Amino acid sequence: MRDVKKFLCVSCPVGCPLTVTLDDGVILSIEGNTCPLGEKYARTEVTNPVRTFTSTVRTDGGSLPVCPVRSRTPLPLSKIFDVAREVAKLNVRPPIEVGQTLIENVCGTGCDIIASRPLPKK
Repeated sequence: MRDVKKFLCVSCPVGCPLTVTLDDGVILSIEGNTCPLGEKYARTEVTNPVRTFTSTVRTDGGSLPVCPVRSRTPLPLSKIFDVAREVAKLNVRPPIEVGQTLIENVCGTGCDIIASRPLPKK
């Protein structure tokens, strides 16, 4: 079955409109990209879409009530809601350093959730 997917490339500021034509899940063509990054993004987006996860976690005794966190690397898009549920359970105790791992291998993705800012004690 032939399928056409249209979306914007987010690999650079240009934002090229991409058109990917597939036949039974096999990529037949990628059109609209003005640089090689667009082709790579299109292939990933139709075969295994990934996103960088960002959120906040509650703190216990921190200078702020929450600490911003993110995934160390992009996660499979299909796991984003599972990851969000796991992160929502977390409550961290300061001090926290930038890049400190707060959850290892979250939801079996092979990716860690890390702090994206320092958080001293209250």
